[in-house]
Amino acid sequence: MLGWPFDAQNIVPVMPATPKQRSHVESDAVEYRPWASVQPLLADMIGPYDALARYRHSDEQSKASTTPEPRPEGGNVIDLYTASTPNGQKIHIMLEETGLEYVEHFVKLDKGEQFDPRFLKVSPNNKVPAILDHDGPGGDPVSVFESGCILLYLAEKTGKFLPTQPRKRLEVLEWLFWQMGGFGPMLGQAHHFRAYAPEKFDYAYDRYTNEARRLYQVLDKRLDGRDFVASGAYSIADMAIFPWCRLHRRQGQDLDDFPNVRRWFEAMAARPAVAKDMAKLEDKADQKVWDKESWSNLFGAEQYR
Repeated sequence: MLGWPFDAQNIVPVMPATPKQRSHVESDAVEYRPWASVQPLLADMIGPYDALARYRHSDEQSKASTTPEPRPEGGNVIDLYTASTPNGQKIHIMLEETGLEYVEHFVKLDKGEQFDPRFLKVSPNNKVPAILDHDGPGGDPVSVFESGCILLYLAEKTGKFLPTQPRKRLEVLEWLFWQMGGFGPMLGQAHHFRAYAPEKFDYAYDRYTNEARRLYQVLDKRLDGRDFVASGAYSIADMAIFPWCRLHRRQGQDLDDFPNVRRWFEAMAARPAVAKDMAKLEDKADQKVWDKESWSNLFGAEQYR
């Protein structure tokens, strides 16, 4: 059962009664459970690896159109498909900063909703976040996936948080892509091997902890004498980087070791649009008790079907 309101015929979200009405369902309480206790289940959860399995998508999924249908009842609200992850937080910040009307739809990743063919029409990579803008280019609906692309799209749509002066624009894009290509993926690997992996793999644990530290050092040097990461002003680069810094402890880092990052981080956290609902969006995956279904949907065999 999908956790967001879809129209079964048109494969589009049903218009809520009022803009900014949330379809969020509070997460179940979770408790910490040592990974050693789930280790005996791993073989069943992950299953045998099939190198070709990831390519065996059904015709329905592989041919599904990513072009959304118009809203049956009209409206220019943006539908945000998200979860409590750093990448989801980026888009929430941007939407709040721009004042665009939006509705949140929380995708239950542990239940496998990201693999539903209807969701794949909006996000063919089966990842969050994704948006469905009913007032896209030319006034037509458009779906956008990948958090960096969504930030860029919304900045161009609104004319906010991305400079028009070529050199300043380039600077913002450099640091946006730095986050997308390094700071996010490498810190994500640190999360996995430090907090989620069923046992400690020393090489991976050290490799990604050290790489996380190197990236924080890069960011700290960049912020020396600067209030913002790029262009001398608050931008989508800051929005992209900040949510990943929220999990610095999970990455094995202490912000006291990076005083410029700490100063910038505290200023970012104090912005009303950033602070709004951030507790609701906090990533608590390291506290979750994984069962066979949730492990498979997030890390195991289901990812490669």
